[in-house]
Amino acid sequence: MRKFLVLAMAALVLLTGIALPAAARGSAAPFCGIRWGSLPEQDTHYTTAKVTNLRSGRHACFDRLVVDLGPRELGWPGPDANGYQVRYVSQFTSDPSGRPIALAGVDLSIVVHARAVDDYGRPTYRPADPRHAVNVTGFSTFRQVVFDGTFEGQTQIGLGVRARLPFRVFSLAGPGAGSRLVIDVAHRW
Repeated sequence: MRKFLVLAMAALVLLTGIALPAAARGSAAPFCGIRWGSLPEQDTHYTTAKVTNLRSGRHACFDRLVVDLGPRELGWPGPDANGYQVRYVSQFTSDPSGRPIALAGVDLSIVVHARAVDDYGRPTYRPADPRHAVNVTGFSTFRQVVFDGTFEGQTQIGLGVRARLPFRVFSLAGPGAGSRLVIDVAHRW
């Protein structure tokens, strides 16, 4: 009976030229229209801007982590871009020691190509509790945010998420002369 119904629907489409709704075709529309994936994303640029804050937000379809960066140093010849590497890993590890850091949930590694210290080694961002750098209690997807620190011009952040879910990464200008690196993780596929 099901085979007959599928053939009848296909004939209807061919004869009338009317497309069937996604549910009738057997393929559901993406959650909230999100077409992101879960493969690694990166931008190889580095910046002289310093990490100044981490913050998060809850949205209807995704949870958001924001890395605030201050202004770039004057005269920096590089592009005005925030470089990063964001990817799911089997175990989040501290850079450079390789020491495993347990995260609640699935491990999403975030490497920001910017320092969280000034030219004299003074922190430009220092959370009260690096193992819980941002409070994500009650979030749909986020479970834990770990600030691992800066090494060789890069800052490493571990993000524990509920499951291996689609994510996107992008940069925004502002506020002021600074910029923001944004990581959104969908609530579901």
